[in-house]
Amino acid sequence: MDIILLKDVDTLGTAGDIVNVKPGFARNFLFPRRLALRASKRNLAIADERKRNSEKRLKHDAKINHELADQLKDLEMTFEVQVGEEEKMFGAVTTNDIHKKLEEKGVVLERHRIELQESIKSLGIYHVPVCVSEDLKPELKVYVIKA
Repeated sequence: MDIILLKDVDTLGTAGDIVNVKPGFARNFLFPRRLALRASKRNLAIADERKRNSEKRLKHDAKINHELADQLKDLEMTFEVQVGEEEKMFGAVTTNDIHKKLEEKGVVLERHRIELQESIKSLGIYHVPVCVSEDLKPELKVYVIKA
C-alpha cells in the first residue's frame, strides 16, 4: 500500500515522502497516529501543499535566526558590580541579568537560550554563547567591571 508520510518516521522516511508499507502497518499504526495518509490524488495535493508551506516557514525562520545572530555577534554588554575586599563581587551576573540587558537594547530572545554554564562571580571579560538555532550560536561579549 502506498502512503504519504505527514511526519518524519525513523524507519520509513521524512514528511512528504511516498513509501510502500504493508496494509496492516498503515491501518493499525500510521493512520491512527496521524503519521500518514493514503496516496490518492487529493492527498498528494494536500501533502505537496504542506511541504511547500513547511519549506517557506523554514526559510523564513532561518532568515530571522541569521539576522538575530548577526545582531548578537556584534553586541557588547557592561555590568558594573559592587566589590568588596580583594575585589570579591557581591552577588553574581546571571542569565536573568543578561536577558534584561538584552531587552533594554531591543533584542527579543528567550532567557533559556542564553547558555551561561554558571553565574559570573568575578570581574573580567566573558564570552557567553547564545543558542539562536542548532547551527547558530553567536557569543555575547560581557564585561564585568567594578562600580
